Amino acid sequence: MNQEVILKVDNLVKEFPIASGLFSRENKAVHAVNGISFQLHKGETLGLVGESGCGKSTAGRTIIRLYEATSGKVIYNGRNIYELNSKEMMSVRRDIQMIFQDPYASLDARMTVGDIIGEALDIHKLATGQARTDRIYNLLETVGLNAEHANRFPHEFSGGQRQRIGIARALAVNPKVIICDEPISALDVSIQAQIVNMLEELQEKMGLTYLFIAHDLSMVKHISHRIAVMYLGKIVELTTSFDLYKNPLHPYTQALLSAIPIPDPEIELNRHRIVLQGNVPNPINPPSGCYFRTRCPYAEAHCAEKMPELRDAGNGHLVACHRVK
Repeated sequence: MNQEVILKVDNLVKEFPIASGLFSRENKAVHAVNGISFQLHKGETLGLVGESGCGKSTAGRTIIRLYEATSGKVIYNGRNIYELNSKEMMSVRRDIQMIFQDPYASLDARMTVGDIIGEALDIHKLATGQARTDRIYNLLETVGLNAEHANRFPHEFSGGQRQRIGIARALAVNPKVIICDEPISALDVSIQAQIVNMLEELQEKMGLTYLFIAHDLSMVKHISHRIAVMYLGKIVELTTSFDLYKNPLHPYTQALLSAIPIPDPEIELNRHRIVLQGNVPNPINPPSGCYFRTRCPYAEAHCAEKMPELRDAGNGHLVACHRVK
């Protein structure tokens, strides 16, 4: 894997303020992303996983600046993108694209497929006239659709086909990084593998770098070089895909992996399943110390006193847990 860092996220925080009542002076906020840091290497796929509500999609949208960060940095081409003006951000938006989770809501129903894909070409002034048309046809063929589909509207396509259109739109400007925000979760299982295989082929062909956000751990294992596990807005473990599945160190990761079904009935019947007790804490008022301690079977008194740092447990395997020495 290429060790060149193409994107660096440094202590990123995103909070959503909550409007207080008429007589309340208390300022509250939802702590959606709470100080995450990682690096994306050129040509790799970094999986970002966790249960619903952990902040992974918010992280992706904040990294691409669809949401403004509360604090922290996203370094691209040596510059913090939050310090760039709108004109400077145009070149960043060309290099960093996004594939959205919902293929039904992310495409404008009033536009033809050709106009949806061509809009990015128009905004960035990349092609006009016949060159624009040829580029749209080529992109449709790249994602497994036909040139004749350019004149149709999104409602005429299946979910899998719509997601292919979304991928073609992201590819239109020749990006270097694509943030994939759960791109297969709304699709039938039979279609999911096709989309993932296509993303892998495009990565090989075009040298793309992916941040692949998902909650399906088995699919993330298939596509990712490294995996970061999020819990309540924080990264609790980050390592290679192989190491994470062979030797998960954080209790939360262990519980997630134990929930993946095994296709062998005998093994599935006899294996140990870790069932977490309690509910995910309120992100408006997270627990003191380790956020996971309220559900952790190994929690001790000092876990409530200090937040564990994400540190190297050996061979680049990062984990945030007081138990791991």
